[in-house]
Amino acid sequence: MKTYKPRILDDLLARKLQGMGAVLIEGPKWCGKTTTAEQIAKSVLYMDDPKKRKSLLSLAETDPGALLDGGRPRLLDEWQRAPQLWDAVRFSVDHCDEWGQFILTGSSVPPRTDEIFHTGTGRIARLSMRTMSLWESGESSGTVRLSELFENGGTAGGAECTDRTLAETAFLACRGGWPQAVRQAGETALDRAFDYCDAVAGSDVSRVEPSIRSSERIRRLMGSFARLQGSQAGLATIKKDLAANDEPTLDETTVSNYLRALKKIFVVEDMPAWCPNLRSKTPIRTSDTRYFADPSIATASLGLGPGDLMNDLPSFGLFFETMAVRDLRVYADALGGSVFHYKDASGLECDAVVHRRNGSYGLVEIKLGGDRLIDSGAASLLRLAARIDTTSMKPPSFKMVLTATGDRAYPRPDGVFVCPLAALRP
Repeated sequence: MKTYKPRILDDLLARKLQGMGAVLIEGPKWCGKTTTAEQIAKSVLYMDDPKKRKSLLSLAETDPGALLDGGRPRLLDEWQRAPQLWDAVRFSVDHCDEWGQFILTGSSVPPRTDEIFHTGTGRIARLSMRTMSLWESGESSGTVRLSELFENGGTAGGAECTDRTLAETAFLACRGGWPQAVRQAGETALDRAFDYCDAVAGSDVSRVEPSIRSSERIRRLMGSFARLQGSQAGLATIKKDLAANDEPTLDETTVSNYLRALKKIFVVEDMPAWCPNLRSKTPIRTSDTRYFADPSIATASLGLGPGDLMNDLPSFGLFFETMAVRDLRVYADALGGSVFHYKDASGLECDAVVHRRNGSYGLVEIKLGGDRLIDSGAASLLRLAARIDTTSMKPPSFKMVLTATGDRAYPRPDGVFVCPLAALRP
């Protein structure tokens, strides 16, 4: 029987509430924001309650402070339905000497930001919640701690783990980390990603961008984005892909509007570029790398299932990369870090750089597995490490090839650590 771990955000939320008046949890729908917040809240206001929605919105217009009455911390779920709540929370926090007064959850940014007059800086902390990592869903053995890699550089002895087949990994990518899907099996679990994409195209985008009405165009754009994930594709490239796949009428401005809407509902989470100090003057590419928030959004957008991935291993590698990036982001959050991408003008790339606040960082290449791909990933990591100017910044804490298969994590003679994703934890 699968054992589910506590969500990593649970501890982050508790810690933030100890030092801030309020905490905002943002992330895609169905990722578990409300459930996580409910576990610690003493009272709850559900702004999406269909029986109370009209009266709550009316009260928010006339007396938003009245909606804050209740046990603390008070959860304001889907607060963005009434943007006036933001300033009401900020004002309440300013006039209270206690921490941990409010938790706000939101699956989109407010449609009307003109009703928010203060950023909340110093009063409201922000947390990003993502779909479940393999560690949280009980599908990683957790025998390798990311925190320990920062300490020992991956030089410790090999650690055994569950050896997941490529077919099992393909299923996990297509199922995604949606909490409800994790608790289901087979086709029922796979349906959740398709249901999610239907909701995004059918209603969620138009809620934040009322001018966007064509659900079919949204679906086609999501399909194009899925084909280009893991790349630094610009608007012109996305437009070209759309034109090649039966949607020639969208101009770059429209494509930009659609992508902005998908970001507002946290469907898309691009990865910023990492800019280290180098020994050479090689120009560094600064474009963001394109990623969906969960690999299943990509597979569902293209109508793919696990069997399709097994029949197209190069494409499978891209979807696995999205899943690995999701997990690395979740684990990095727990360590007070962020995840970046590196690419320079010579073509040298690094799929992920986990960078912590203290300046330490680890270099990660993501591969399906097999000696040839692992050797290739290790060679790239060593080339990048050799270019970093360690007189002006720290050397990398570790260099790791993260794989889809393998029953053991181990250090190579060249100092590169090889680790299956299903062995990793924060």
